Amino acid sequence: MAEATLSAKNQIVIPREARDALRVKPGDKLLVLVRGDRVIILQNPKSPHAAIRGIARGVYPTSHLKKERQSWD
Repeated sequence: MAEATLSAKNQIVIPREARDALRVKPGDKLLVLVRGDRVIILQNPKSPHAAIRGIARGVYPTSHLKKERQSWD
């Protein structure tokens, strides 16, 4: 866990380990979400489609998907 300090200009420096984990560099846009008393910083996806691709992989058993696809015919 790394620590950041809020400057007089209300700025923080994101610690190196967090920047490395997010794979961000200077000039990249970040998403800042406030959830109650927590702040979550996420990398802003360059492509929303790419960001959600495969998100539901493994949710349904393969047999269920085959049965659903067969019902379309």
